[in-house]
Amino acid sequence: MTLSPRLRIASLSAATLLAALAATPATAKAGDVLVRLRAIAVVPNERSGPVLPTFPGGSVGVGNSFMPEIDFTYMATDHLGLELIAATTRHGLSGRGSLSGLSDLGHTWVLPPTLTLQYHLAPAAKVRPYLGAGINYTIFYGAGTSDALDTAIGRTDLSLKNSFGWAAQAGVDFDLTETLFVNLDIKYIDMTTTARLTTGALVNSVDVKINPIVVGVGLGMRF
Repeated sequence: MTLSPRLRIASLSAATLLAALAATPATAKAGDVLVRLRAIAVVPNERSGPVLPTFPGGSVGVGNSFMPEIDFTYMATDHLGLELIAATTRHGLSGRGSLSGLSDLGHTWVLPPTLTLQYHLAPAAKVRPYLGAGINYTIFYGAGTSDALDTAIGRTDLSLKNSFGWAAQAGVDFDLTETLFVNLDIKYIDMTTTARLTTGALVNSVDVKINPIVVGVGLGMRF
């Protein structure tokens, strides 16, 4: 029986769709390296102590940040991977409590290299969820105070103590081709610092728990 042109086109389209659905997934297996490029939102869940000794009724807030991030995962087995993320973000610092009149206290850059051990639940599937846990070391650099703070209390230098803590994550990869996939990822990072504000001979300090949630979406490739 001869098919009409419309039926031939419909049959060809259906065959193409079936072939795409049956395509080999970007399987994560032992020895693979997965590279992901994400856009991330870093949302602190901060809690601050008082700014002592000068502002016992004041505290500090830490703003959100949006940046690109790159990470590398080495698959030690079909199910276990080691992921290292590399990203740096800039965060604004604001006054709260008796310092709420200073909406801009200053800023700091944060470099939080994080290493996690991941368990990939379905490494041979087209949709591959994973869970991870690991460690984080956060480096604070490029900190500075605002003109508003310097005008209020005098020229002030700001420094923040580096932080060591734990991290947890959950994510999922969605195949596009045999080597290319979309990634969604969320992390919680245990991050605590002590900020020191030096104004002449006077030193104020404040303990801040930052503990950000890091949400990322991007593309990955398997090598």
